[in-house]
Amino acid sequence: MELLNTYLRSIKLSRDKIDCFNRYPFSLPAFRDLECLEFHPQVTFIVGENGTGKSTLLEAIAIAWGFNPEGGTRNFNFSTRNSHSGLHEYIHLIRGTRKPRDSFFFRAETFYNLATQIDELEVGEFYGGKSLHEQSHGEAFFATFMNKFKGNGLYILDEPEAALSPMRQMAMISRMYDLAKQNSQFIIATHSPIIMGYPGAMILQISNNGIEVIEYEKTENYIIMKEFINNRKKMLQVLLE
Repeated sequence: MELLNTYLRSIKLSRDKIDCFNRYPFSLPAFRDLECLEFHPQVTFIVGENGTGKSTLLEAIAIAWGFNPEGGTRNFNFSTRNSHSGLHEYIHLIRGTRKPRDSFFFRAETFYNLATQIDELEVGEFYGGKSLHEQSHGEAFFATFMNKFKGNGLYILDEPEAALSPMRQMAMISRMYDLAKQNSQFIIATHSPIIMGYPGAMILQISNNGIEVIEYEKTENYIIMKEFINNRKKMLQVLLE
């Protein structure tokens, strides 16, 4: 029953519509053997090395849901540079029985463009009442999370930690927890061991082996960060030799 009430239960790749798996993005290991990908009812993290397809996958899900490729709510309709792949045309969204009252696609890479659009539309009151361009990058990110996310929503976030300090990343976890209790669902691509430490979340790791569920302590992000903090001098010595 919990899965049925989830906003986005899973996605299916329409493999029969793809004429060639040797072209991008289908040539990536993440999509080469992909058939179906399920999501956690509350929080799903997508992790992996740069270039593995995390953002491409998240972007396709967002566009298929009806979001603008550069982010925002489904009401935004602007284009600064058309750079998204055509993956969204080949995925089928499996939705639950509930519809979200609130929704937002946050994309760190194009957040500046979104902030500009917010100013032009004069809707800054919904983002804390102060122009996002008049705040630091991190403050603008955090103001969006705190003011625009209202609960009962589907929130798709691509690298939200990009401008956040470790303290703000921990505050974001707290905000996510409050929103999850208000029937919200998050799908997040991240490199942050802090954010992906959210309790009870599903972690999907993309690698050359495709996409697989992985435990937090077994992710490369956690292992490398822990090793560096615990053995900083030794690791720096090896790196700088």
